[in-house]
Amino acid sequence: MDHLNTEEEQIEAIKKFWKENGMPIIVGAALGLGGLWGWRFYNEQQLKAQEQASDAYNVAVESSAADETDTAALNAFIDANSESTYAVMAALQLAKVAVEQSDLAEAEKQLQWAADTVKDAAIKDLALVRLARVQNELEKFDVAKSTLDKVSSDAFQAQAFTVKGDILARQELFTEAQESYTKALELTEGNPALIQMKIDHLNAKVSS
Repeated sequence: MDHLNTEEEQIEAIKKFWKENGMPIIVGAALGLGGLWGWRFYNEQQLKAQEQASDAYNVAVESSAADETDTAALNAFIDANSESTYAVMAALQLAKVAVEQSDLAEAEKQLQWAADTVKDAAIKDLALVRLARVQNELEKFDVAKSTLDKVSSDAFQAQAFTVKGDILARQELFTEAQESYTKALELTEGNPALIQMKIDHLNAKVSS
């Protein structure tokens, strides 16, 4: 009898609990399942959008490659996909074309937009290093050095110090340039011959 009372009490307790908490549990479960479905739908839509952007980017690059002076397809792609990483890649391509055409102002514009827009740290640093090179050619030396100061990833530090050395050398700040090249040499993986050649060239200048 005590056993029966215990079971009845347990059943009543369960009924009471369900009465008080059943609806919140059902709503919570529904929201959880809805959130899971929504997340999957969001991911699928994102993937689909990325695939479409990739296809459109390839078409734009191929069109530009067919006529290197025609950048209309790449500009149109950027206008239509300005929030995608592919738009940044298109801007890098436009900057390359601009440099080849000796239009450094246009190259600077495209690289600045790319650096300001992209979220990926590696692509941002790539754009910054290229931007600093262009700014150096435009003799915007202080601006170029400020651009290089924004490079954050380890993978691009050697390049940043190399370009900084180039800028300092053009300013005839040879000692500072040697220091920057030396830092680049310490960070360089692989073949350091080019940097060493720059250092040797400066040594000759300083000793002459």
